[in-house]
Amino acid sequence: MGLVSVLFAAAGAYAFGAVWYMSLSKQWMAAAGVACDEAGKPLNKSAIPFVLSAIAMIVVAGMMRHMFEMAGIDTVSAGGVAGFGLGAFIALPWVATNYAYAGRPWALTAIDGTNTVAGCTIMGIILTLF
Repeated sequence: MGLVSVLFAAAGAYAFGAVWYMSLSKQWMAAAGVACDEAGKPLNKSAIPFVLSAIAMIVVAGMMRHMFEMAGIDTVSAGGVAGFGLGAFIALPWVATNYAYAGRPWALTAIDGTNTVAGCTIMGIILTLF
């Protein structure tokens, strides 16, 4: 596992997120309270969220790679289970807690939480392929 696996894992999770949020764009925008124009398009056209999410995926994949190396996780099945565990039992509870305190809708937690768990699982699988 090296830099190439980190970049592929980040790209895999990013690509999943793109498909996930495109398929649930209306539901996510409503739950997140995103301001839209009359055609239903977001008013904020900034590229910053896309750049930040790409950087975040690289950071997460890099840390997962380090953790996998330290733990000796080197098979696809172990990578998938470890990625799922990190997403479902570390990242998701944190997101859910923050959203609960902020009074965010349950739908937002479900949409973002599923992306988090799936993204970590995908990263775990890809990291162990190389």
